[in-house]
Amino acid sequence: MSARSREPMLILGLETSCDETAAAVVDANRRVLSSVVASQTDLHAEYAGVVPEIASRAHAERILPVVREALAQAGIGLGMLSAIAVGHRPGLIGSLVVGVSAAKALAWSLSLPLVGVDHVHAHLYAGSLDAADAPLFPALGLVVSGGHTSLYELSGWLSPRRLGGTIDDALGEAYDKAAAILDLPFPGGPNLDRLAATGDDLAVDLPISRLAKDSLDFSFSGLKTALLYAAKGVPGERAPTPPPPLDDRRRADLAASFQRAASRAIIIKLERAVEHASQRGVRYASLLTGGGVTANSRLRAELASFTSAHGLRLVLPPMHLCVDNAAMIAGLAHELLRGGAAGDLLLRAVPTAGV
Repeated sequence: MSARSREPMLILGLETSCDETAAAVVDANRRVLSSVVASQTDLHAEYAGVVPEIASRAHAERILPVVREALAQAGIGLGMLSAIAVGHRPGLIGSLVVGVSAAKALAWSLSLPLVGVDHVHAHLYAGSLDAADAPLFPALGLVVSGGHTSLYELSGWLSPRRLGGTIDDALGEAYDKAAAILDLPFPGGPNLDRLAATGDDLAVDLPISRLAKDSLDFSFSGLKTALLYAAKGVPGERAPTPPPPLDDRRRADLAASFQRAASRAIIIKLERAVEHASQRGVRYASLLTGGGVTANSRLRAELASFTSAHGLRLVLPPMHLCVDNAAMIAGLAHELLRGGAAGDLLLRAVPTAGV
């Protein structure tokens, strides 16, 4: 038996789908040995959003230092790795290409398997990392991030089935736009969350999207527009009276009211999903969650209440694994390898989502 085969299986994961350059090492028992994330927030702050060309150039500059730091923190060398994993879809194409190219180079030079991982599906895995118990299936899955808001049904890690998704803005995108309306600095979501804690969430009656009676899709554009009108007034002659001054008190109340409506829209669709499953004779055992918006304080509390009411186990990532990271990529890669899903050097960066 070789020295490598006696070691716990170690996978190096890379993540560059948007504006975070990340690398991590995870073992076969879901233990995160290292997780390094190089943020680009300072590079994009003056634009109040991610600039794709700036993001891809920053990834190219940072990917190797981040990989070296991840290996150093894990206390291993390249020769101890068993596979290389990379988030290859969905995302910004220029950013994805940097990560996929780096992963291919490492896999080829080390003669290791290369595993392509869906970034959105990996968010669902994030909460199981470093956890004492594995999630229970069948499970309901929720991903809420800057680019994605989707519901899934999972009978196992290799079989996510998409139940619904946003038809316009993702929830994280809606948060950033709402923050801009309220003149809050970038990144908008966390700043709006902090401001909302000081406001009255019943001060303004903002709409809660439901769409069709049985729909499991989401829509946040109407909520965003309603917030704009409440903050700045209705354009043209339709405005009967001007809105109250947008002072600190008003901003806090609007932020809190926005959070209440946004969170309620999520919970309504989760409740519908549980009801639809029950009609099919399916009872979910757990709720898997992931994505940057799962760091939101109001949503975390709402999810805890929802799962308690429905007898579900809540699998919620710790705060540092809510944002884009490579630990979730390496962790899910273990499951994919066990299922025989190893790829090859023909792996492509794909900007669009899978299922």
